[in-house]
Amino acid sequence: MIEKEMVKNNPEIAAKEYKAEHITVLDGLTPVRKRPAMYIGSTGPDGLHHLVFEVLDNGIDEAMAGFANEIKIELLPDDFVRIEDNGRGIPVDLHKPTGKSALEVVMTKLHAGAKFDHQVYKVAGGLHGVGVSVVNALSESLVAEVKRNGYLYRQEYRKGVPITKVKKIKKIKGTGTIITFKPDREIFKETRFSFSRILEHVRQQAYLTPKVKFTVIDKRKDKEFPFTFYFEGGIVVYLKHLTQTAKPIQNHIFYIKKEIEGVIVEIALQYIDDYKEIIYTFTNNIYNSNGGTHLVGFRTGLTRTINNYARKKGFLKEEDENFIGDDLREGLVAIISVKVKNPQFEGQTKSKLGNPEVKRIVDSVFSETFYSFLEEHPKDAEAIIKKCLLSAKAREAAKKAREAVLKKGILEGFSLPGKLADCASNRPEESELFIVEGDSAGGSCRQARDRNTQAVLPLRGKILNVEKATFDKILANQEIRSLIVALGTNIGDQFNLEKLRYHKIIIATDADVDGAHIKTLLLTLFYRYFRPIIENGYLYIAKPPLYRIQINNEVRYAYSEAEKNRILKSFKEKDSGFKIKKIGEEIREKKVSIQRYKGLGEMNPSELYETTMNPQKRVLKRITLKEAEKADKIFEILMGKEVEPRKKFIQLYAKTVKNLDI
Repeated sequence: MIEKEMVKNNPEIAAKEYKAEHITVLDGLTPVRKRPAMYIGSTGPDGLHHLVFEVLDNGIDEAMAGFANEIKIELLPDDFVRIEDNGRGIPVDLHKPTGKSALEVVMTKLHAGAKFDHQVYKVAGGLHGVGVSVVNALSESLVAEVKRNGYLYRQEYRKGVPITKVKKIKKIKGTGTIITFKPDREIFKETRFSFSRILEHVRQQAYLTPKVKFTVIDKRKDKEFPFTFYFEGGIVVYLKHLTQTAKPIQNHIFYIKKEIEGVIVEIALQYIDDYKEIIYTFTNNIYNSNGGTHLVGFRTGLTRTINNYARKKGFLKEEDENFIGDDLREGLVAIISVKVKNPQFEGQTKSKLGNPEVKRIVDSVFSETFYSFLEEHPKDAEAIIKKCLLSAKAREAAKKAREAVLKKGILEGFSLPGKLADCASNRPEESELFIVEGDSAGGSCRQARDRNTQAVLPLRGKILNVEKATFDKILANQEIRSLIVALGTNIGDQFNLEKLRYHKIIIATDADVDGAHIKTLLLTLFYRYFRPIIENGYLYIAKPPLYRIQINNEVRYAYSEAEKNRILKSFKEKDSGFKIKKIGEEIREKKVSIQRYKGLGEMNPSELYETTMNPQKRVLKRITLKEAEKADKIFEILMGKEVEPRKKFIQLYAKTVKNLDI
């Protein structure tokens, strides 16, 4: 009795107790709302758009099964999205085990669907059966409409809970499913969808789903302009799209589609006159950003096949070493798409395929057919192998140059660069490095920073273009060398992420053309030589304000032209006599002053800390690999050897260019 009273009255002892009464059972869709990131990856922009893609996947599954040929996505005002397909429509009849309509079961129960026994769908992207129910759970409002049996059926939900029964609305022709939803602002801080991001995803799916018409419309704008995608050539056309600005080194695109043991393997491949490797991997039309067993099988087959062919035809002599994977990847562009009945993914976001049998099947299918391709197209084979030989020689030369440079101790024993204003903390998890443009911005940042956790490294001018430079020239560049030493990771074979001195590396440049150029050069450097820093989420872009707006004694900052206009509009609504008049470089009126910042150096230290360096108020953009890839592609177009892609780019975007220095 005394022992029980002690436990009852002592919170620390009671907290260590673990009994049946402590077990919580979350019913229905409650687990999704409790831990949304477990189901959609995050509650940021990626997770938000994942909702759209989950619903879209259901329509694509109908198309892959042969029952749909049209899918339509509409972005509506107030953050609503409407997705419609002309498939069979979700069943609405009674689901006997639950005593509810099948539509309600699908919309409100996790792991409820027709994708488990393969009688309705042979393969499906939304395998887990949680897609549309998760969207429902994370939506402030959702309406499901079904065209089936000659009628339109409808049911409404709030945060995953039905607020109406399934109702038969009216007679209607055709079949299909329409899902209209609005993300819940309690879950997502930002609920505005990116039209360009959805458009890019839909274009990709249209390539992967031949002969299906996809339409995307942004109805949030005054003028509706629909984008329609329809491709008959599948991934071969997709490959041509990816290589449209490149120079191919082979005349024929390799393509194979074959089914073995119920797994459909589809691969398209082409080598181009470039040094980058571009590979997209898909399982049941789901993009696997981290690859998986199908990618491993492909790479294994590629290395073995090219080595076998090169030796048979005498390109590799007896004394020569075999090509390694790196030798075969320069200029390789490939799309690998597999259809699998029971795919095993890492997580609900399906970023990586794990089925071991797929590795063997892809390896077998690809090796056999690619060897035949090389035999049938000897000129293409010779061009490919010559490129691999050049890559192998370049790899050996780079290795020797790197060893020679490192032997000289160019980085060893280096003290921290003198222009680095380091922070007091030696804990990487709380330390930040601001990479800023020029000494003027560097001086302002040094005065504005929190010396305990924020370091500042000013760079003089534009760093070396690492795209075209050899490794020894990169290491000889003073600015890059200073950055390498400041990071602490070293570079190349000596790179060690564990020695990174800062877990927030923030690129802060001026909001002009030169600043954008420097930013792109730095992104390219990190993408090429410090990719693990990006992969681990340590690289950021600072977003300083463009305008300082002062109305009487109140100061507001605007980070875009649109935000400036919104701030001014809000004050106009408060004061009908509000007027603005431009005088010189500033816009002044007796009540308002607007200053346009041209660079970080123009801000005084208190403004700079308040807007750009204060962790509580600043705006930072974390760089992902996808964003770095985009920057790299744009940089290649604008600064690369080929003139024609640059000319096309300028012609395409000339009318929409902004902030052009004159």
